[in-house]
Amino acid sequence: MSFRVNGEVREWSGAPESSLLDVLRGELGITSPKNGCSPQAACGCCTVRLDGKPVLACVTPMSRVEGRDVQTIEGLAQAVQHAIADAFAANGGAQCGFCIPGIVMRAAALLEKDADPSEATIEHELRQHLCRCTGYKKIVRSIRVAAEALREGTPVAFPEQTGKVGTRLVKHDVREVVLGRRPYVADMTLPGMAHAALRLSDHPRAKVLSIDVTRAAAMPGVRRVFGASDVPGQRSVGLIVPDWPLFVAPGETTRYVGDVLAMVVADTIGHARAAVDAIEVAYEVETPVTDVHRALEPGAPQVHANGNRLSVCEVKKGDVDAAFARCAHVAKGVYQTQRIEHAYMEPECALAEPLDDGVHVFSQSQGVYEDRRQIALLLGLDEPRVRVTLVPNGGGFGGKEDLSIQGHAALAAYVMKLPVRLELSREESLRLSAKRHPIELDYELGCDAEGRLLALRARIVGDTGAYASVGMKVLERAAGHATGAYDVPNVDIVATTVYTNNVPCGAMRGFGANQATFALESCVDELCALGGFDRWQFRWDNALVEGRATSTGQVLASGVGVRATLEAVRDAFRGARFAGIACGLKNTGIGNGMPDDGRCKIVVRSPTRVEIHHGWTEMGQGVDTMAVQTLCEATGLSPAIVAVLDDTASETRCGMTTASRATSLVGNAVLDACKTFASDLAQHGLEQLVGREYRGEWICDWTNKPGKGHGKEVTHYSYSYATQVVILDEHGGIERVIAAHDAGRVMNPTLFEGQIEGSVHMGLGYALTEDFPMTDGRPDSLHLRKCGVLRADQTPAIEVIGVEVSDEFGPFGAKGVGEIGLVPTAGAVANALFSFDGVRRRTLPMMRR
Repeated sequence: MSFRVNGEVREWSGAPESSLLDVLRGELGITSPKNGCSPQAACGCCTVRLDGKPVLACVTPMSRVEGRDVQTIEGLAQAVQHAIADAFAANGGAQCGFCIPGIVMRAAALLEKDADPSEATIEHELRQHLCRCTGYKKIVRSIRVAAEALREGTPVAFPEQTGKVGTRLVKHDVREVVLGRRPYVADMTLPGMAHAALRLSDHPRAKVLSIDVTRAAAMPGVRRVFGASDVPGQRSVGLIVPDWPLFVAPGETTRYVGDVLAMVVADTIGHARAAVDAIEVAYEVETPVTDVHRALEPGAPQVHANGNRLSVCEVKKGDVDAAFARCAHVAKGVYQTQRIEHAYMEPECALAEPLDDGVHVFSQSQGVYEDRRQIALLLGLDEPRVRVTLVPNGGGFGGKEDLSIQGHAALAAYVMKLPVRLELSREESLRLSAKRHPIELDYELGCDAEGRLLALRARIVGDTGAYASVGMKVLERAAGHATGAYDVPNVDIVATTVYTNNVPCGAMRGFGANQATFALESCVDELCALGGFDRWQFRWDNALVEGRATSTGQVLASGVGVRATLEAVRDAFRGARFAGIACGLKNTGIGNGMPDDGRCKIVVRSPTRVEIHHGWTEMGQGVDTMAVQTLCEATGLSPAIVAVLDDTASETRCGMTTASRATSLVGNAVLDACKTFASDLAQHGLEQLVGREYRGEWICDWTNKPGKGHGKEVTHYSYSYATQVVILDEHGGIERVIAAHDAGRVMNPTLFEGQIEGSVHMGLGYALTEDFPMTDGRPDSLHLRKCGVLRADQTPAIEVIGVEVSDEFGPFGAKGVGEIGLVPTAGAVANALFSFDGVRRRTLPMMRR
């Protein structure tokens, strides 16, 4: 058949049921349409225009394309491309950017028929699109600004681009992202590249009797089949506990439905997947362990040889029994939070190639140095023989911390001495990837007759699934944040992490703090009802301030912004008929006895190019921009000449991009490097420094595990603080969310607002609609649409208020803001709904789908 792509006639032959997306990306090399869920038609990332009408390319068969006009971003008029790219850049409309090319195509079609669309019209048009990063508000604003520029024939207005801290510097590399030009891993190819696919377990718990690859190995295009016996090094790895095998071997028992049994490498992805389907596995099926309480019973089947109790964290302070005896009011309740999917728009993909006597991996992960460590263990190599290059990813939110499939791709490339790309489908991603922990929280909170909090007793149990991931740290964090943003002098907290045969659970934005805050803030409102206390005043009176302590006993010395955030929302809360309020705090840095360290290297390549090398993952949150602004503030250089790179070859070792710490650590490391660089620059000028390198680092090594401070607890070096208010309309629907957040120093107002808006959107979904239910160890659904992520027309107005209470350890006083934005949200929603109908909701999500 023949058809036109961006005005050019293309001849094509193949199966008529082939999708337009596969043809555009796989055969024509046009990668601006992204594959976020093919063929589920759920995310909108693949949107193109067919005879001018927006269509989802993943479900458009080639039989519908013959003789018709296909348009991708590349075919839009230059004026339209420039207006949209500039509008999104100036207004913060793109974060990770994976969803944006599809949205651009939808917007371009809309603006042709409506030159001045309203916000409501744009939100309606975007109902087929998902964005996990932005909360949609800045996308809608960007489309409105682009419409004005096209309508008036005027350029998009930009704020001054000095790059100084506190200014609205345009996000690094954003125009290329908006127009689909910056590649993600799945967009990359290498000469001679082969494709890999994985054979996953059919059962959550079954002994593997045999794996027969005879038929698969003989199929067309197949080059090799890998299994457990092909791993040259340590077969099981993990972020903390090395319990997650690259492959499950015959004779071993599977632990969840995402366990990998074999991998096929073939000349095309189609051949690889066909061969995977031909692999025959014989099992002895066993009953899975899926309930945390039953998993802890004597005689329960053991998920791991050392038992089903992964860890127990105890936090005790004061005399809880005596304190409860003095309490005038006590609120009790058992709260249950759900398992949810990260729902990053970019599914997992890894590309690897042989490199000298080692391997080079292009990774989308949240920590290239941690990737390097684990891949080296798998391959039995010294770390210097493994190079990992970060490719900025299409969303992470904690879900790309675990190694995932990078090890499989690295193994194939290293053994076969050829480039190999491994890309998961959305169904495989949902089946294999770690989720947010479902946690049960049994809370008892008491106060005296004047409303002073006295005691908390909490028993917290979390399902970490089949493998440890960072489960013990999530429950440790829940315990450490169990009293939230308040001073409670007497606490007795036990948090237990349990293995089951459910999908593994690991890091996700909030990391245990949002689960604990949901329970705590619900109890706070119940105490207010019991004692007749004003809900705002009660929080003010009990709020953390300098000299008061967190649940772990850490006495806060400076930079405590809880009351400042409460002040920011007071009038709006008290002026609303139906409203909920909740406070929150979230650590900056992993702490709890583990070091937080960041390193960077500044290289002067030429008078027009200065490079910052660091080890943090750019995943939409803007860490690269934070590095640029720190450098510009410290040196006075223009951001136009600064480039940012992340590659283990630079040896700027950092940990995982997690715990809201990237801005803090990259900023402090850049400032350290600039001590010498700025001095040399002032003395010699940039031209005389070409070829010079400047290294910097910042390390916090003075924290302790809860209860191990020997009288002086310091579990984290910094915290951020927030208060959120959820206002309902007369029908009980959410009308508006007001989010006041203490950032210490707002480094970039546009990016700060975007982080909080996106977090609030995620928090609303967590509170109301999101879920990833499982039955007998199997997901109830593998469809992205069923995960319950809110769409643009379902997201209420969000008002962000920036509060600045300087942090003594943050660069320019900055604190982390990546996670705090959703910590109070579920509690505020629950309290708002209670104010409307008097029903206390103790289970998430609160609106069952």
